[in-house]
Amino acid sequence: MTTRTSRARRGVVVLGSFVAASALLAGCTGGGAGGSSSGDTTLDVMVGAQDLSEEQIAAFEKDNPGIKIKIVLYDLTRLNTMLTSGNTPDIAFGNAVGSANFNARGLATDLTPYLEKSEVLKEDDLQPVNDAFRWDGSKSGEGPIYGIVKDWSQDNALWYNTALFDAAGVPYLSDTEPITYDELLDISKKLSRFEGGTTTVYGLGMEWQWSLYGPLAAMVEQQGESLFNDDLSEIDFTSDAAQKALQWFVDYGQSGVGPTSLNPLPDGSDYSTFAAERMAISQDGYWFGGNFAGDDALKTVRFAPAPTMGDTPAAMSYGGAGLWIPEQAKDKDAAWKFMEYFMAGEPAEARASSGWGLPSLKSLSDKLPQEQPFQQQAYTVVQSQLDSTVPLPDSPYISAGLLQDTIDKYLQLAIKGDLSVEEAGSQLTDELNDALAKGVDQIKE
Repeated sequence: MTTRTSRARRGVVVLGSFVAASALLAGCTGGGAGGSSSGDTTLDVMVGAQDLSEEQIAAFEKDNPGIKIKIVLYDLTRLNTMLTSGNTPDIAFGNAVGSANFNARGLATDLTPYLEKSEVLKEDDLQPVNDAFRWDGSKSGEGPIYGIVKDWSQDNALWYNTALFDAAGVPYLSDTEPITYDELLDISKKLSRFEGGTTTVYGLGMEWQWSLYGPLAAMVEQQGESLFNDDLSEIDFTSDAAQKALQWFVDYGQSGVGPTSLNPLPDGSDYSTFAAERMAISQDGYWFGGNFAGDDALKTVRFAPAPTMGDTPAAMSYGGAGLWIPEQAKDKDAAWKFMEYFMAGEPAEARASSGWGLPSLKSLSDKLPQEQPFQQQAYTVVQSQLDSTVPLPDSPYISAGLLQDTIDKYLQLAIKGDLSVEEAGSQLTDELNDALAKGVDQIKE
């Protein structure tokens, strides 16, 4: 998989894809109860360009006579149009965190009956990140499951360059004990280098342009609270926990130790700057290590547990890239056969062994690469964090893009000193709650 294609697919939809369609779609449920065709069928599979090879498609078609695969390259706008028109793909890409919007609108098929009968995919083999695809009729995380994760990461964990730590005389991060965010900022200041008012080496990258909601929500969860209320219809950035998280981002932005939207990286991501040894730490998930598997790649890298803000250690999955079957798919039984192959067959084994993300099946964990020392070290850190890894709160009433843009707007104002953190939190809360109220009305129409 290519670096930019792989991550762009996750980064752009880091909280999942949100659909514009307002009408609930009727259709057959899963479990072999309907949607099965007689004779040949062609499955329209909407995935990324790197998700399936021609060889993998050929292998599936050989083992499943009568089923043909037609790849439709994933595009959110096109998916929205197809879902609205009723001309849906049979299988679609989407993140687990973000699926609440699909599920609340009745756009996705309940996969629970299929999963219960499957000899290939077993519920007790699914990593907990798959729970973000669950929907009980009012909130995500519980109830029937509407999708399966293909790969995921502990997205608030840290990658760092030991050569830059050595140059600055800074001890390496622990493999087992998470540092606090305050400690992380202090270390980042020691690692940063400035010349003539310009940062020549960033101490810390936060992938600012991909997700601000993710790390902020994680910080609040680590303090034993949540940004959202119980039914995810309201958000609050005025609580002590949220104010502490916002203040940290403001301090980070004012310190100059890392890129923000006020001084963005040209390509909008940490990788090229990190690989050029101009960034010491990047808050990125396990997938980031896939960049360093080549012979000519940077080898002075290590993985560290997610930093903490509070007494509740939590490694968070901001997305959990996966597949789901639209409710109006023309052949759900055939689509499920493909899901079994893609999630547990050769494609799943290839994904796991590549190092581009963690497998969603516990039984595939031993396929993760461990040939190189940094891969062995990262594998150990990942395993130590599995029990504390949870998905982000996922509201069906607001889009990832609106969350990102609104949070960014008020953080910029606070970093520049135009608003205090308290004022920024208050205005941010009001603006987002107005948007959430409109989302509630649209869902309930």
